[in-house]
Amino acid sequence: MATATALPTGFTAAVLRVNGDEYPVVFPTHHTLLEVLREQCGLTGTKHGCELGECGACAVRVDGEAVLSCLKLAVEVRDSEVETVEGLQDGNELHPLQRAFADFGAAQCGYCTPGILMVANALLDRNDDPEDAEIYEALSGNLCRCTGYHRIVTAVRWAGAMARGDDWRPPEEDFHGADSQAPHAERSG
Repeated sequence: MATATALPTGFTAAVLRVNGDEYPVVFPTHHTLLEVLREQCGLTGTKHGCELGECGACAVRVDGEAVLSCLKLAVEVRDSEVETVEGLQDGNELHPLQRAFADFGAAQCGYCTPGILMVANALLDRNDDPEDAEIYEALSGNLCRCTGYHRIVTAVRWAGAMARGDDWRPPEEDFHGADSQAPHAERSG
């Protein structure tokens, strides 16, 4: 007759639903969702950043809402649906946000990108045609040290257009910059 093995004090056993899959995990009860996703589930797309809720690199979706996984205990999501950046792609088909970020060059070093994608995904689920101000507000908790956010905001707008079947895309000169062969105006003064 098999006997159940007792967990050591301070540990929790759970089955987390992440990206539609079930992950049976055992973890110290004080571990954050970030730690369990990366260390127990092997989902390393969610990034360790500040671990203080300041940078947004660890953003995931829990029951559809964007949350900072460094501030959420894993035991709090036992009965929830969790989505990480790995869940955006459908087989070999990139999510419109992933396509727009890649095609428009909205990511530079890329460390912040998974968190930004998850927050933007939650925004576009609520409103697939947000104004720039709404995008800036939604992303206000995501710190990117490489960009001025313009390309990120434009890529989110483009992804929204793709998702709703609109053929809008950023102007061609935004992809490649100004024509380097164009004559330059003479400087005065």
